[in-house]
Amino acid sequence: MKPLLAFLALSWLLLGPVRAQPGARYDFVVAQDGSGQFRTVQEAFNAVPDFRKKVTTILVKKGVYKEKLILAGSKNLVKLVGEDRDQTILTYDDYNQKKNIFGEEKGTSGSASCYLYGGDFTAENLTFQNSSGPVGQAVAVWVAGDRARFRNCRFLGFQDTLYTYGYGSRQYYQDCYIEGTVDFIFGSSTAWFERCTLFGKKGGYFTAASTPDSTRYGYVFSNCRLAGDAPAGSFLLGRPWRPHAQTVFLRCELGPQIAAAGWDHWGNEANKQTAYYAEYQNRGPGYQPRQRVPWSRQLTDQEAAQYTLKNVLRGWDPTQD
Repeated sequence: MKPLLAFLALSWLLLGPVRAQPGARYDFVVAQDGSGQFRTVQEAFNAVPDFRKKVTTILVKKGVYKEKLILAGSKNLVKLVGEDRDQTILTYDDYNQKKNIFGEEKGTSGSASCYLYGGDFTAENLTFQNSSGPVGQAVAVWVAGDRARFRNCRFLGFQDTLYTYGYGSRQYYQDCYIEGTVDFIFGSSTAWFERCTLFGKKGGYFTAASTPDSTRYGYVFSNCRLAGDAPAGSFLLGRPWRPHAQTVFLRCELGPQIAAAGWDHWGNEANKQTAYYAEYQNRGPGYQPRQRVPWSRQLTDQEAAQYTLKNVLRGWDPTQD
């Protein structure tokens, strides 16, 4: 262990968590001005003991942190809290066709600004950003760990902003803001979005789920708002990245950006037989159920009743700390 990390670890053991705000306790504080233990978020991630069985809480003070972050799979139960959602920004600028040190394209998976592998991760009051602009696939956050929670967070980007990567992973997004263009929420995880704002830029697809055929639920959007500055009718709710994609919108407000057809089959007729796309009691100018593609569904009350947190997230209740 490096001398600085050894000293900080010893200090933490002797003094206990840092009290950075009245009524709040933090194990580590990250501050660019040197007022915390660390100046970068990655240093704080690295300092979390491997396979610790208690929550490690990290406060990130206001600032723009340009770092390509990786939370390793051995760093479980990490809680990352921003001092101010809009002024605590974790960002990087990689993208699909950007070259690595060998002159090879990074690809979509290599473009992420932040990789989260550790289980039971929680983020609050933070902005995750890919700042590379409209240059193709450019991921802001790659979420692989199981039972990941995001509360009052922003996800900023263009194409492929939020990658719910983890096969079998359960994820929960509450009161979040997510923006992008093409397929800007995508991946194979089961994810519940509660009271989130989805902001469509220019035109494209809100979702591109790749739900495995062995998974009962994919994406569920509950009481969300779909808006944007894109032209009317320029967005679709989703298209299937993989044949068994599942996406459901429950009691959501749909802006005029959503086209009447609602959904796309990604140029493969067979996807119409396997993808599961449904809505229930949506509202707003973008909700035109009679004009939706005929292979999508409008749920009955009985069908909609099956969509509870307990059922969708396989017994995990992310509202309990």
